[in-house]
Amino acid sequence: MPLSTSPVVRRARLGAELRQLRRQAALTLDQVCERLGWASTSKLSRIELGQSRPDLADVFDLLDVYEVPAERREALIVIARDAATNRSWWRALGEMGERQRTYAELEAGAATIFEYQPALVPGLLQTRAYARLRVAASRLLDPAVDVEADTRARAARQDVLHRTDAPRYTAVLDEAVLTGSGVSAPVWRDQLRHLLATVRRTNVTIRVLPRGATVAGSAMHPLTPFSCYAFPDPADPRTVVLETLTTDLRLTAEPDVRRYEQLAGWLLDAALSDADTVALLDRHAAEE
Repeated sequence: MPLSTSPVVRRARLGAELRQLRRQAALTLDQVCERLGWASTSKLSRIELGQSRPDLADVFDLLDVYEVPAERREALIVIARDAATNRSWWRALGEMGERQRTYAELEAGAATIFEYQPALVPGLLQTRAYARLRVAASRLLDPAVDVEADTRARAARQDVLHRTDAPRYTAVLDEAVLTGSGVSAPVWRDQLRHLLATVRRTNVTIRVLPRGATVAGSAMHPLTPFSCYAFPDPADPRTVVLETLTTDLRLTAEPDVRRYEQLAGWLLDAALSDADTVALLDRHAAEE
């Protein structure tokens, strides 16, 4: 499987395709599981929701039940093989927790990435020292976090921006991010310099949303960080991830994704221009 194919996205697409086939066959979850001798519907439900790595034999059985024509069957088998791949293709990223793993898989397969952050520098733009501070802070809520392993993994994820087929990456940061709250002066100075260096990459755009800016005619800024991902294969589901305190919510339903893509456009419209953002970063770096 090519590096730019994301297993998590292929699982979501495979699940959606299999769910559609089941409905076209006018079969319930119970009826399919009964025909296949599966003990409960939870297995099929998890496959359809893209929540588990499918066994290829199970996929073949499902395609038989749905009497899928040869041409479509072959296309679905390709998707199933991508979805069922083990994770050896990104082992170079090192150990990481489940939350980072989801981001890594989405980033690795993306053609475009948009991120909004109201308080912190996004993971793909963090220096190692800044990342270590943020990962260490998360241990207050989860003592099981391995600070060094998670920091290494976060740094390794950033290689995606340096690939020959790197995604187009856009980040909108609230101006509050530039205060460097809770970060020592040397670490924050290096972080600002890193942002200035990264924004000069042709595939990277960083824009600052100034205090008091109006977003779609309102002074309200989104309170929750979110990321939007689109993929080279337009049939793969575009994905939005909402970052929360304890877990992350992944959305693939078209109406949900469209709303967040619209919000991303409004944020970009309200943000400073590329040149004004660089000038503001320069001023903050000079002050540090």
